[in-house]
Amino acid sequence: MNARYPFTAVVGMDDLRLALLLNAVSPAVGGVLVRGEKGTAKSTAVRALAELLPQVPVVAGCRFSCDPASPDPGCPDGPHDTAPAAERPARMVELPVGASEDRLVGALDFEKALAEGVKAFEPGLLAAAHRGILYVDEVNLLSDHLIDHLLDAAAMGSSHVEREGVSVRHAARFLLVGTMNPEEGELRPQLLDRFGLTVEVAASREPAQRVEVVRRRLAFEDDPAAFAARWAGEESALRARIAAARERLPQVVLGDAALLQIAATCAAFEVDGMRADIVMARTATALAAWADRTEVDSEDVRQAALLALPHRRRRNPFDAPGLDEDKLDETLERFKGEEPQGDPDDEPEPDGPGDGGPDGGPGGGVPPQGEGPDAVPDGPADGPAPEAPGPDAPAPDSPGTAPAPAAQDTGAGSDAGSGAGSGSGERAAVAAAEPFRTKVLSVPGLGEGAAGRRSRARTEQGRTTGSVRPRGALTKLHLTATVRAAAPHQRARGRSGPGLVLRRDDLRQATREGREGNLVLFAVDASGSMAARRRMSAVKGAVLSLLLDAYQRRDKVGLVTFRGRDAQVALPPTSSVDAAAARLEQLPTGGRTPLSAGLLKAHDVLRIERLRDPSRRPLLVVVTDGRATGGGADPVALAARAARLHAAEGIASVVVDCETGPVRLGLARELARELGGTAVTLEELRADAIAGLVRDVQAARPGHPGQTAHTTRRAA
Repeated sequence: MNARYPFTAVVGMDDLRLALLLNAVSPAVGGVLVRGEKGTAKSTAVRALAELLPQVPVVAGCRFSCDPASPDPGCPDGPHDTAPAAERPARMVELPVGASEDRLVGALDFEKALAEGVKAFEPGLLAAAHRGILYVDEVNLLSDHLIDHLLDAAAMGSSHVEREGVSVRHAARFLLVGTMNPEEGELRPQLLDRFGLTVEVAASREPAQRVEVVRRRLAFEDDPAAFAARWAGEESALRARIAAARERLPQVVLGDAALLQIAATCAAFEVDGMRADIVMARTATALAAWADRTEVDSEDVRQAALLALPHRRRRNPFDAPGLDEDKLDETLERFKGEEPQGDPDDEPEPDGPGDGGPDGGPGGGVPPQGEGPDAVPDGPADGPAPEAPGPDAPAPDSPGTAPAPAAQDTGAGSDAGSGAGSGSGERAAVAAAEPFRTKVLSVPGLGEGAAGRRSRARTEQGRTTGSVRPRGALTKLHLTATVRAAAPHQRARGRSGPGLVLRRDDLRQATREGREGNLVLFAVDASGSMAARRRMSAVKGAVLSLLLDAYQRRDKVGLVTFRGRDAQVALPPTSSVDAAAARLEQLPTGGRTPLSAGLLKAHDVLRIERLRDPSRRPLLVVVTDGRATGGGADPVALAARAARLHAAEGIASVVVDCETGPVRLGLARELARELGGTAVTLEELRADAIAGLVRDVQAARPGHPGQTAHTTRRAA
């Protein structure tokens, strides 16, 4: 069955339904980002929205959905001077996470372009979404090069495709709706800001509501058509209300007092740029139109701020989105009823539409629940947003002392921490030192993994390095190689005119080199020898800095910790560096140093991940002082054997040497030699601590098959 789950049958989710409906009333609001845990009907609600949108007038036969009232003069299917008009339902186009670039922006037929001079263009998803909805499920997992095209189209309202001098441009204005699970990683700030509104969703904790969710879902799956018919009345009423609000929108007035509250709110929360002010103005106007009013009031501004500002408040990748509602209320109350004090010589700003979208008036009603005959009263469906990691546990009364420079672990004695590890001398977690800019750690060689910004790889984007015969559809033409392949056969093929006589075998695909994202697995020593507060704070600061670097370079990250008797996977490989930072912040210390257990656990994690994603190359980062005091009768030999296991499999590795003090034993550097990798101190890890622009640090041990991670200083 093709019946969609009805929008009005969604239980609860008031903020989500309101944000989607406001965009249906005023597409200029700029789309919605839906953040939340899995299984919370994010995708169901978004897909149901398309059924509520009005019919779209189009030029008949135009593949780019031109408006008959104002057709695009540059439309590839144009001109449309005498073309008849038609109507079609609003489209919701889904962009799969694994889509190719040509699938998104469209594809050119190079054979026809070169041989016949014809621009044979096959429209992509951006063209299909024009004047409709572009929906991206798991938008945070979208490849960087696809995000770049989305950003360009969202900013310019058009898509420009150019391949080897053959170019096509077409209009691409759409409502961008994305869903994501924050546990799987965050969005790039540039794309995050492109979403007008954001909402956090969570499953209801009210048993009655959960029962109703299950009841409706089972009824829909048993008979989708009958279930949709049952809610047809509510759907029709909501569709009519959207249409009425759209008609009312141009009449809504955005007064100076409300505009001042919007500007004051954005300034108070220190959001970047002016987009937040514009989005808030459009959202408040749409709220007023939705509530059947013609003037924006303070409640509209408040609701608009709750929807438009949380995702614009992040200052670094580890900040949780959110808004201080007490501060918001204080700001609105302070500027309530005031008029902006402008320069009397300035021209007054006209009320009404502004910056490409209608602005105006009052309001802010909550959309109807759309309850059916067996509905239950709605409670708050959205649970609180996940809180950022709280402050670290207080420091012990007696400060830790630096471990003595001896191979014997000094952290196994009695400590003043609050840990519960039996006989482990566990200490409470300490705060991380301030993050710093790190030098680049990269995997040597040429990979073929997912696009990123760390190690060299063959990619769809980047500089052209050569050409090959295409194995399937030609996507990146190497023009020079194609001409060279065809040139010797022109006389035999009977060429008589200026055109080049091409055959399929002449075409050459360009091979390109760019950067890939890697799996950065941290193995962190949390034993007693690392437990001195100042040292562990510095270690956490270094790992946090590397996590920030991994976020910027689109890596997956994992975290293994070892102390006491064994090692554990604190965080399996994930794209969420936020989760890794939270686990790191809560990491206690104490006990002996089972270095071999940590290396073996890391090996198991990498082996499993290699089966899941064989193209993503790993980078092992071991953070330790190199001491091995647990794990067997000869812990040093066991650690060396475990290290050689990584080296034998060619795993690129870096050892961050945490040993401090005037006397250093160099145990971490010996571990790096066994791994076939590189050792750097905490001081050397800083980008500004390296003399010279580029430095490749390679282990000199002969006969070792292990890869050595390259370290590169970033330009200041």
